[in-house]
Amino acid sequence: MHIRRPHPTPAQPRRARAAGAFLATAALVVSACSTGGSTTSASPAAAPALAALPQATPDALASYYGQKLAWRSCGVPGFQCATLKAPLDYAKPEEGDIRLAVARKKATGPGERIGSLLVNPGGPGGSAVGYLQAYAGIGYPAEVRARYDMVAVDPRGVARSEPVECLDGPDMDTYTQTDLTPDDGAEQSALVDAYKKLAEGCGADSPELLRHVSTVEAARDMDILRAVLGDERLTYVGASYGTFLGATYAGLFPQRAGRLVLDGAMDPSLPARRLNLDQTAGFETAFKAFARDCVQQPDCPLGTKADKVGDNLKAFFEKLDAQPIPTGDADGRKLGESLATIGVIAAMYDEAAWAQLREALTTAMKENDGAGLLVLADSYYERDADGRYSNLMFANAAVNCLDLPAAFDTPEQVRDALPAFEKASPVFGEGLAWASLNCAYWPVAATGEPHRIEAQGAAPIVVVGTTRDPATPYRWARALASQLTSARLLTYEGDGHTAYGRGSDCIDRTINAYLLRGTPPTDRKRCS
Repeated sequence: MHIRRPHPTPAQPRRARAAGAFLATAALVVSACSTGGSTTSASPAAAPALAALPQATPDALASYYGQKLAWRSCGVPGFQCATLKAPLDYAKPEEGDIRLAVARKKATGPGERIGSLLVNPGGPGGSAVGYLQAYAGIGYPAEVRARYDMVAVDPRGVARSEPVECLDGPDMDTYTQTDLTPDDGAEQSALVDAYKKLAEGCGADSPELLRHVSTVEAARDMDILRAVLGDERLTYVGASYGTFLGATYAGLFPQRAGRLVLDGAMDPSLPARRLNLDQTAGFETAFKAFARDCVQQPDCPLGTKADKVGDNLKAFFEKLDAQPIPTGDADGRKLGESLATIGVIAAMYDEAAWAQLREALTTAMKENDGAGLLVLADSYYERDADGRYSNLMFANAAVNCLDLPAAFDTPEQVRDALPAFEKASPVFGEGLAWASLNCAYWPVAATGEPHRIEAQGAAPIVVVGTTRDPATPYRWARALASQLTSARLLTYEGDGHTAYGRGSDCIDRTINAYLLRGTPPTDRKRCS
């Protein structure tokens, strides 16, 4: 699936968003929440790799658990940075290390320090360090920041932690503009070639690293960090894909799992194809909410009837597919169907971006100027004004394609699945189905498989779901809560991706009480 970025779009200066999950566009973009999917329904039995580990630290890992972090200035006022060592291969720790970037902002007081609070914004591929410095370390509730050292580690292969690199800026520009809805054999071949070029680039840059960027390994890294920070148990807030990372940790180390908040939850028991299909339906749910709002505004460019908004947008996409429009971009990029689709999808993550989307669509549809939608697409891909991309999309594919078998192995399988995807979303279904093909060409075989996570013996875990979440559908939160034996399901009745810090006093008070006093909510509590 595809996940989303931890930074706000221009329409969202008020808070940084969690990196969303989004598998479909992952193909061309990077998928967000989930990973590639298997072609057959996988067994929901717990995967052997996720069996709970012994609580004693193996002798072979003692040097990692006993290391001391050398904190230094980050260049960002109030924050410190350090480098954590972990084994590249946990099965062969003697064969070399991987170095992981860690940042913290110490508890501000007053009040007794509780410990460390580790945060992760999702992705996979979102920079946790960037999220901490841009939002969590300064924007989390003051009472939480007063009692906890706010801490983040970029997962292996992500951002500052030996990042996976695949394509340069110009090649990524080409990749993001590749047609995601092929109309003939030539366009299908071009799409397949784009996926192959991305995979080959990743494999050429870091062939050994690609074998060791799984969520299981990232969770084990977090346990080393927990110990090095001096915490007996892990306290953690993970959003989107970060919920899978947190649940994986709980499954591996249930006795070391402390206060865990899993916001915008994923369902680890589903194969990639089902994850992508569910996510496609999630974007349709969010788009329908946008449509209902749009027709009530005086500046809606998609008509006055909510049930026609999707048809009108689809017709606009088809027009762009035939004839891209100018954007004024310094590098000469035009707005075609693929970039326009990503621009719209980017705005589905937060209802605060809906006004920006209406304006961008109006400019594109009535003035033949695609600049506004290009801004939204670039924010989604984390492309800066100089044409440079973060490694979000590369890390996203690397983790997703390792965690689960590919959703589709061949273009023919995609075509067979198109009716189901288009039923799930008449607007986005076709593109998201083709985007699910990317892991078919990955140079490293998947090491994970769908599995249930129960975390027997863990302390209460708070699982949070938003009813109209586009990237992590609400049904996933219910599913994860039903698997984790100690889960408490907390529901936000609303729009957008994730719930904590999005303006619901009920949600924020409930999570704050859990983090500060260890008081979990009653199961199935609902907030609006």
